[in-house]
Order: sequence, then structure tokens, then C-alpha cells
Amino acid sequence: MSTSAPSHNQLDTKAEAWSALFSEPMSDLVKRYTSSVFFDKRMWQADIQGSLAHAEMLSAQKIIAAEDFAAIQKGMAQITSEIEAGSFDWKLDLEDVHLNIEARLTQLVGDAGKRLHTGRSRNDQVATDVRLWLRGEIDLIEGLLKELQRSLVEVAEKNVDVILPGFTHLQVAQPVSFAHHLLAYVEMFKRDAERMLDVRKRVNVLPLGSAALAGTTYPLDRERVAKTLGMEAVSQNSLDGVSDRDFAIEFTAAASLCMVHVSRLSEELIIWMSQNFGFIKIADRFTTGSSIMPQKKNPDVPELARGKTGRVVGHLMGLITLMKGQPLAYNKDNQEDKEPLFDTVDTLKDTLRIFAEMIGGQLNPATGAKDGGITVNAENMRAAALKGYATATDLADYLVKKGLPFRDAHETVAHAVKLATMKGVDLTELPLAELQAFNPNIEADVFEALSLEGSLNARNTLGGTAPAQVRAQLAKHLARLA
Repeated sequence: MSTSAPSHNQLDTKAEAWSALFSEPMSDLVKRYTSSVFFDKRMWQADIQGSLAHAEMLSAQKIIAAEDFAAIQKGMAQITSEIEAGSFDWKLDLEDVHLNIEARLTQLVGDAGKRLHTGRSRNDQVATDVRLWLRGEIDLIEGLLKELQRSLVEVAEKNVDVILPGFTHLQVAQPVSFAHHLLAYVEMFKRDAERMLDVRKRVNVLPLGSAALAGTTYPLDRERVAKTLGMEAVSQNSLDGVSDRDFAIEFTAAASLCMVHVSRLSEELIIWMSQNFGFIKIADRFTTGSSIMPQKKNPDVPELARGKTGRVVGHLMGLITLMKGQPLAYNKDNQEDKEPLFDTVDTLKDTLRIFAEMIGGQLNPATGAKDGGITVNAENMRAAALKGYATATDLADYLVKKGLPFRDAHETVAHAVKLATMKGVDLTELPLAELQAFNPNIEADVFEALSLEGSLNARNTLGGTAPAQVRAQLAKHLARLA
């Protein structure tokens, strides 16, 4: 965006901020190509908030008169009412949200509106607006991440003793509690929330006062503006202040990682919902049918979320590429940071909101309970856990406790599994005598060790899948999310 100050002409649809220098008007094609108003107008609240803080400081520093500040306040209140009522006339000729609001302010309050831009440029103005807007969105996202975690915890609470096969390489590995499986995603989304709060610290830095690129000759009190806006720090280098977009890239990186976690969960929901697994059902309102096959219920929401993950990761790559070749300081390229950033925010918020409801259900005011979350088929999960010799490791551990070195125990169990496979039975269905043929130290208590419940209960270490450990983790998450 231009770094020039407003001309003596009133900003309106006939006179751009730099019009005195130019001998011909901008072409309509270029206006459409360079305009950002129809996507950056969503930052209007941040623009007004930042402008009022700047004006208050200008007044306190005696750079503008108190009457001018009062007029600016009154004009901004009128503009706020117009935008909220949908009657504000957004003009393509005025290029962006900033010039549209300034032009309307000047129409309403005259010279006081022209004085607002004293000591600042659109370069530091837009950098401030994006930060203010993104800070608010991060706060909303952090709340949505908590809501999704609560939904997962609520489902987990009801399914601590439900057993399903845990997989590695998508092969049956060991039995786990379904609640333990869900809490793995709670841990992921907890880290996502922590990352968002960490990113917020670097978003919440004030570049206003950097002006175009070199600072300003006016005696600004930048710390005062930062305090007014609730910002934690002030940028320390004017060049960096106007050209830095690390915060947008960092946010998009955090959002991408969050969407990767959503995508992994989506993949599992899709697999679990398929007839070959039948572990869960997703409420009908989150599925669609087939135009030709009447028996189908398609998991469109998880599938689309899996697809939208690529979209968000693409935005991250786009922002990194946008910045990689830019010299200092501000360049028009940076107008292209907003649409991917805005879309990333929208996609992440929508995805988190719909997943919280799809998994945990929606609150029913009549009953006070949640309806419509995922339905768990514990029988199918258990039946699947009984396939693939999921407790083979437990037999190896049993032999180790009887004094056999683990590598020898591993080899012994491999022979036992081979026999069970040949006979088409589970390890628990092999007679004790046949098991003792592999190692004479095996006793009748081996069958408890080889049971699904025995396997879970044996893993009673911190972070393990034993129901006692899972309930302890649930208590911690419930206290944290309260």
C-alpha cells in the first residue's frame, strides 16, 4: 500500500490519497486488480479501534486538539453504527477498509478527519489492524479448541472400559481403552491451544508509530497506544514493524498443525464408520447419501475436513512464498497475506465448531443432555480386538516375569502364535498343555494375562491404557477444561 499522506483534497470517490502527484486517474482494471476492500473490510472494527487509540494519543501529546479528538470519536461512532446497520457505502475507488473509513470520517467531521492520519502510514496502520483482528480470532479459536477437547473427554468418560484394537501400521497391535484412544487427540488439541496462546504473544505487538518505514518526526507515545489497545509490547524497529508478517505465518503454521490433527481424527472416524469396522455411527446430520446407492451413508464432514487440511497447509506455503523474496520494507505483495490468513481462520473455526458437535453432540435444552454425538458399538470393537492376537505381547511379558530373557520370550510367543494361526484359534483358546509345550513355566494364570481386560489392567503406568490411569487422566482434563 502507498506510504503517502492524504492530499489537501477531501478523500472521496474522486480523489485518492495521493492524487495531487498524478496526471491521470487509475484505470478501472487496475482499481479492481489492486483493491482489497471487499475482503479486508472484515477488519473494520480493528481499524476503528486502532484509529481511536492513535487519535487519543495524538490528543494527549498535543499533536491534535482535544476538539479534533472529540470529533473523531463522534465520527467513528457514526461509522460504527452505519457498518453494523449494513448501510455503510464501501467504495471500490477507495481501495481498502482504511481509506473507506477515513474518507467517511472526513465527510462527517471535516478537517479533524484529515488530521487522524498524522504520524502514521497505511503501512503501520494495516500491520496494526491485522494484528488486532488476528488476536481476537485467536481468542475465539482457543475457546473452540477447548470445546472440542470437552466433547472428546465427555465421550471418553462413557467409554473407559470399552476395548478396541490399537493399531500400528494399521495392523492389530495391542488392545487399548477407547477412552485412552480419544484422550490421545485431547493431548493433540491441548498442544494446539498452547501453541495458539504462544503465537498470540507475538501477534500482540504494536507496530503503529513505525509510520511508512523510518518512524516519524512527531513526538508519539507508542507505549500509551499499546496500553490502550491491550498490546503486550511495541515493535522496536520501524522497518521490521511495517514489513513483518512472521506472526501471520506462525499462526497459519499452528493452524495447519491443528488441521493435521483434525485430519488424522477424520481418517479414523471414516475407517471406524465403515461397515468393515462398524465401531461407531455418526449422526445423520453430519452425513450424506448416494445419488445412486440407497444404502449409503457417507462421512462427508470428516472427509471434507481431511480435504480442507490441504487447503490450510497450502495457505501456509503461500504465505512463506509470499515473503521469501521481499526486500525491506513494505511492498504491495503484502496485500496478498490477507485472503489466505482470513480463509485459514474461517476454515479452522468452522472445522473446530462442527467437530465439537459431531463428536460430543448438541445440548438439548429440554433434557440438559447432549444429543447427536458419535454412537459407540462396543461389541464390534471388542470382537475386532480379539482378532490378530492383540495380547501376544502380554504372553511375552508373562514369560519375562517367569525369568525368560525378552528376546527368547518374543521368539517363543511367535511359535505359539504360529500354532494358533494354523489351528484358527486365539491364544486364549490354546489348551494349557500346548502352551506349556512352548515353556514349562506357563501356568493357568496365563489366561488372565491373555484376556483383553488383563492386558489393559497390566499397563497401569503413567500414560498407559489401564482404566485406572485413563480415569486419572480424565480427572486432570476435566479440571483443566472446567
